[in-house]
Amino acid sequence: MTHGETTCWTMIHAAAAGDAAERSAFAARYEPAVRAYLIARWGRLSDAHELEDALQDVFLECFRQGGALAKADPDRPGGFRAFLYGITRNVALRFETRRARRLARNADGEHVLPQIETSDDRLSQVFDRAWAQAIMRKAADLQRDRAASLGDEAIRRVELLRLRFHDDLPIRDIATAWNADPTRLHREYAKARREFHECLLEVMRFHFPESPAEAERECEKLLEILA
Repeated sequence: MTHGETTCWTMIHAAAAGDAAERSAFAARYEPAVRAYLIARWGRLSDAHELEDALQDVFLECFRQGGALAKADPDRPGGFRAFLYGITRNVALRFETRRARRLARNADGEHVLPQIETSDDRLSQVFDRAWAQAIMRKAADLQRDRAASLGDEAIRRVELLRLRFHDDLPIRDIATAWNADPTRLHREYAKARREFHECLLEVMRFHFPESPAEAERECEKLLEILA
């Protein structure tokens, strides 16, 4: 990335400084992973209002003066993903403590503390998978945007990739439906995959702007998470 381009860290620093647009962009980008974690942790134990309150608290914790974003360190092991996971986990624990106190004060004795999913390994996997899916969607959106500017063949390659991965159709079946040469379609499919990987790398460089090698490794990790 060239000097002046937006990265994960320029967005984080701007959001920490109070930039409203960057705070909105930050929340939109990371909300799916936070929400998936809370749903996995609490299941049906939390009503919709409590879940939304906890979700908002995660971002309030990030945005408050002197809060989490102001302390975010680009050199932290695991990058910003691990940092946000820690914030989300702490907010969830705080809500659970409040819930436990409310139930303990209940005088009728009919309520018991609910069983909450607290397996860090499983919850971390849920968080990572939602994070990976969000990045894949960003890469797919970028590929579609680029294809729109390149013309019909590029747009057709995006559709080919969607049919192969999303609909799980074999190339030979797509070739029959399109009345296309299967050999040529295989070549187009390989090109479509290369184009998607280039978009995925660009999205990943948003999070690892100073290390192309780390961005490449993270791409491989995401594919493993989603396998």
